[in-house]
Amino acid sequence: MPITKDEILKIAALARLELTPPEVDKLTAELAQILTYIDQIKQVNTEGVVPRSQFISAENVFRDDIIKPSLSKEAALGNAPDHDDDYFRVPKVIG
Repeated sequence: MPITKDEILKIAALARLELTPPEVDKLTAELAQILTYIDQIKQVNTEGVVPRSQFISAENVFRDDIIKPSLSKEAALGNAPDHDDDYFRVPKVIG
């Protein structure tokens, strides 16, 4: 079932997007290609294939926490361009 421009406009409205007519045309074509690809995937015979959440066998590797010597506060703050008592002072990065 092909997607229509009206459906694209409805999706855009739900997403609170304002689209120009050329954007609607482009998205209609792109989404039609995506849906065609999904239809092709649906036709693949998956009978006997075990559903998986991962494709790579991954296991957690745990180790004991070992306390190791680290920099002292003075050494860590010694190269800092600016600090306030025991804390690094950095420029504000959020509004």
